[in-house]
Amino acid sequence: MSNNEESLISHIQELRKTLLKCIIAMLIVVLPVFMIVPDFLDFFISSILKDTEVVLNYFSPAEVLVVQIKTAFVLGFIICFPYILKQLWNFILPALYDDERKIIKSAIFYSSILFVLGLLFCFYFIIPFVIKFGISFATGNINAVFGITNVLNLSLWLMLAFGIMFQLPLLVYFLIKSGVVTVENVSDKRPYVIVAILIIAAILTPPDVVSQLMLFTPTYLLFELGLLYSKYRLKKIKKDDL
Repeated sequence: MSNNEESLISHIQELRKTLLKCIIAMLIVVLPVFMIVPDFLDFFISSILKDTEVVLNYFSPAEVLVVQIKTAFVLGFIICFPYILKQLWNFILPALYDDERKIIKSAIFYSSILFVLGLLFCFYFIIPFVIKFGISFATGNINAVFGITNVLNLSLWLMLAFGIMFQLPLLVYFLIKSGVVTVENVSDKRPYVIVAILIIAAILTPPDVVSQLMLFTPTYLLFELGLLYSKYRLKKIKKDDL
């Protein structure tokens, strides 16, 4: 067996270990989380339906149970997100110097903060807006009847999408800091960035223009924020080196 084949097998084994650690962590967290899911759903639903007269409905005996299981896994993923991120970084960058390890720890910390900010932004602003937008189509002959599965699936998926897309400023900063791209290159490629964000937003959101634009707008603003912060940090580093 050649060295390349041995190296490939070794990487596959490490990937397997990493994925197993993430799955085990998820299962450990999901079991106790499932016990509090009913209370969480009561709080969640009352919050997103605030100031509306909407009542969620379910249409089969086991539908609520399925929703609770899905919610437990999503909450488990959110709780385990820092740990999963750390395991993935450890797999991708196994041989790190001390200063690089500090950078990774910092990246995990800020990434977790951005992820939570994305969830909260979606929960308090986006989901209530989407619900009210849907209600606005009701007329005297058309009633808005929302199913719990559809609303919860939409809400949880949007929250995960916002949590992921809120990582963009951090990604931009570390790509520029590591020298993979320059500030000038990123600035010149703005049209491509806009198209890429629109495509990703279309993939991560339901097939409607409103949800896509609501994810695109804050994501693009975060991209610009990451670019501005990168410019500021680079200028400061150059000034300190003088």
